[in-house]
Amino acid sequence: MDGMHAANGGVGDMGENAGERYRALAYDTALSTLAAIFVYVVVKVSLDGIRQWRARISVLIVGSGPVGLTAALVAVRSGKVLKLTVLDERYRTALLCRPQQIALDPRSVKFLLGLGVDFDNMEGCWHNEHFFTRIGVFQEYLLSILEQKKQKVEVKVQLGTKFTEEYLRRIPHNHWPRVIVVADGSCGDSCSVLGISSDYTVESCHAYGANAAIERLDQRQVPTPEIRAHSLYFDLSAYGVEALREHRNPASKPGFHLKIYGTFRNRYMALVCPASETKMVRFLRHTANSSIMKNIFHQSFNAYKTDIEPRLSDVTRHHMQCSRRLFEIQLSHRRISAAYIDGDNVAVTVEGEAARVLNFDTGCGVNLGMRGLESMGTFIYRTATAVDQNDILEALSAKMQHSRQVAETIKQTGLVESMYE
Repeated sequence: MDGMHAANGGVGDMGENAGERYRALAYDTALSTLAAIFVYVVVKVSLDGIRQWRARISVLIVGSGPVGLTAALVAVRSGKVLKLTVLDERYRTALLCRPQQIALDPRSVKFLLGLGVDFDNMEGCWHNEHFFTRIGVFQEYLLSILEQKKQKVEVKVQLGTKFTEEYLRRIPHNHWPRVIVVADGSCGDSCSVLGISSDYTVESCHAYGANAAIERLDQRQVPTPEIRAHSLYFDLSAYGVEALREHRNPASKPGFHLKIYGTFRNRYMALVCPASETKMVRFLRHTANSSIMKNIFHQSFNAYKTDIEPRLSDVTRHHMQCSRRLFEIQLSHRRISAAYIDGDNVAVTVEGEAARVLNFDTGCGVNLGMRGLESMGTFIYRTATAVDQNDILEALSAKMQHSRQVAETIKQTGLVESMYE
């Protein structure tokens, strides 16, 4: 009996020892597995971090207007560009001599300050946190910044070079850009070269407007703050329109908004009113007498011009170019503002007036283009660090979503910011 107990005790000890060894083995295996997983995660994260840190791509920008050159600056500042090429079919003289004035609103100013733009070193003037300068001055300044960036990034500005299918064929396949930014304006045809649809969505801004321009050669090309006037009514009684009664009627719509802008030599005016069916609006929308709008702009300019500039005379009035009548203000924007060229692994985005444009010039068109560039840096970063095609497509999808949001915001608040306030 004692022997049997001893035997059973030996078997029990063996079983306990085996269980302990099993538990120890399982514990060691779990620790080894966790350690392996930890090492794998650390190595993968480190490699991904190194890959993202070292990731650099080639970017081609078509168009060297204010939006195209700003896009070039965004690309350089992203830190993910190895080679940057800027194309424009215009030569430098034609590019920089344009007299138009641009008005950068506070949001655009803040965006450009973040890109390193020093407005203190640019010819122009400030008013109500807006910065006013000539378009050629702005472009020349951005070109000078890009010239300074050549120490860190291979920057090539090719002026007098048109973007065509022949140009693309001359690029060696292994040197194709990873990102193409099309910013060649509303009249450019670069999108067709890339096979991007030219279909636009046209939407009403629920307002009517008219534009006027006059060039006075005896004045200088000096940037000036814009002038705004609100709740304007015009005496059209000579044409059989009694507007005074509508003005006194509390149910009638608010009056017109006027903006005078541009340099002293090249003066521009914009007139706008919310969509309504008042007698005055109906008359000005359908009148066949083109001199009526010219008289309105003539009188408005002389009433609200700056004190230091001369009045418009009856002689200069005849040289004024202006809308024949009020027209509906509309926003046109591309249905497709981003695309992926599969075989060449190229992501394309369309910016500025090539993507969206108002048929109503207020001197603030460049601000519409700047809105689209606010997501450009993130788009370039995501494209440069993409692991596969899905990552690029997700970056393009986010860019298109932002472009649609920009268009929707312009339609809803664009006139409020540029004219009504």
